[in-house]
Amino acid sequence: MSASPTATGDGPASGARSMVDDGVMFPGRFADLAEIYRDGRPTYPALLARRVAAHAGLASTDAVLDLGTGPGFLAFDFVPYAASVTGVDPEPAMLRVARQTAERTGAAVNFIGSTAENLPDDLGPFRLVTIGRAFHWMDRALVLTKLDTLIVKGGGIALFQEAYPKLPANAWYAPYLATLDRHAVHDPAKPITTGRQDHEAVLFDSAFAHLERISVIEARRTSVEALVRRALSFARVYHAEDGAQPERLVREVREGLQPYAKDGMIEEVLEGIALIAQRSADI
Repeated sequence: MSASPTATGDGPASGARSMVDDGVMFPGRFADLAEIYRDGRPTYPALLARRVAAHAGLASTDAVLDLGTGPGFLAFDFVPYAASVTGVDPEPAMLRVARQTAERTGAAVNFIGSTAENLPDDLGPFRLVTIGRAFHWMDRALVLTKLDTLIVKGGGIALFQEAYPKLPANAWYAPYLATLDRHAVHDPAKPITTGRQDHEAVLFDSAFAHLERISVIEARRTSVEALVRRALSFARVYHAEDGAQPERLVREVREGLQPYAKDGMIEEVLEGIALIAQRSADI
């Protein structure tokens, strides 16, 4: 997900593994969070996938690759618009959850374990590569070079993120984010997620230097308990040295949301954003 003043980044799990292991930055950070991530993170507006698919010119014969697929949110969103969808993630727990969802829903998605930097050479070709909430964890320049060999002429990359417009319905969001930030003071990934170049700068230095944005704004009603699970889904706040942080976080999130809740529900207005990058020569 691109750096944004309204976006919440993910941090690493604590533990003995090094910052980079087997090519994965902060490996295992979501190993304990796959189910919580699936249940807590907001899905993108369904219309956004349709808009991106139309922009990309996806046809019934085209293939889509979803990198850093996690529990498969974007992979499932694009099933109606492509001949095949492949989801890739280095975290086995995320892939297990994604496959469970595919089996339960009957969605035809092929999930494979790999880092984005080490994609199999025989994978593809693809008309569209989607990445949601994961690009900042990758060696972005290396991945873009790799994708240049996997994406067909006229194809491109879509980076997805969500934001929260400053509307009365979103009055709860600033204090909610502040609570998460208080619980992420010691996040060792913070210098990486806050100090890197914006995605746009990296894309301008790649083969995919023609950039456009599409966004869809959607009003929703979300339960307080779903927002508690969403808070817990951020590895940067879930893992703590004393093991008590999840309990404190749950209490503080519930207390902070109560002034904005009605019958246990919160009004939220979410903007789903897709930054689309294509080769200039293909436009």
